[in-house]
Amino acid sequence: MSEKASPAQIDAVAAAKAVTLSEALPYMRRYSGKTVVVKYGGHAMGDTSIAELFARDVVLLKQVGINPIVVHGGGPQIGQMLERLKIKSSFIDGLRVTDKDTVEIVEMVLSGSINKEIVVAINKAGGKAIGLSGKDADLIRARKLTRKRAESDSNIEKVLDWGFVGEPWHVEAPVLEHLIRSDIIPVIAPIGVGDHGETYNINADTVAGAVAGAVKAARLLLLTDVVGVLDQKKKLVHELSVAEAKSMISAGTISGGMIPKVETCMEAVSAGVEASVIIDGRVPHAILLELFADHGVGTLIRRRKHGR
Repeated sequence: MSEKASPAQIDAVAAAKAVTLSEALPYMRRYSGKTVVVKYGGHAMGDTSIAELFARDVVLLKQVGINPIVVHGGGPQIGQMLERLKIKSSFIDGLRVTDKDTVEIVEMVLSGSINKEIVVAINKAGGKAIGLSGKDADLIRARKLTRKRAESDSNIEKVLDWGFVGEPWHVEAPVLEHLIRSDIIPVIAPIGVGDHGETYNINADTVAGAVAGAVKAARLLLLTDVVGVLDQKKKLVHELSVAEAKSMISAGTISGGMIPKVETCMEAVSAGVEASVIIDGRVPHAILLELFADHGVGTLIRRRKHGR
């Protein structure tokens, strides 16, 4: 009969894993039965190793009783396809102007190749993922996005027109809730449908925020290419109240492309999401580090600060 192994003989790596799992248990219990919406995009989508880890982490969430919903982007891939087809594309305030020809390519890339790559990766990791766009079951009803901007020289307001770029006004939450109850992981391409069947290209962050608000998610996780919100000293801000976030925008501390991300987080919180988090998606296991650790790895935004 073999002798019982002493603590010194136990593999250190295995022991560390056991400790990590034990420490994660309270967080698993906190989120058990709740929904987490993850916006997946940026350079993390182009890194095969990170993409595989992302798929495994999403499956792990489902296995421990958390309900993940994935919303993905695909800007770089759309740009590559348009270039290959010699279709010129322009941007206004960071959003791609989408004419009739372009929106067909956008839908093909987002709802087709990208969506199915993510679905396959999650299924390969042991999950049951189904790919959707906003057209499926009228999941995301959208309207044309227009904005007004005052010209600096004349102060006359100019209407900005991005073509077939939309903004969501309704998310059919019961469809997603039905899928979740069926043990399915929804993977959503940010394509919306108009009142007359029009196809709309929608910013993926915006869709993720709208979905999170509609299903009253416990967390909205925006995976990006930055570590999170930085203060004036360029240090990561771990937590912000909505009031503090608005103040940082007014002061210019939050600027550029970070503004719409923070605004999406605030809108989701206002719609009933417990908290939104901006995370660096290039970090391996970023989702697990955010949900199952004391301090998280990004910037958490909630209505009022009271610690994670």
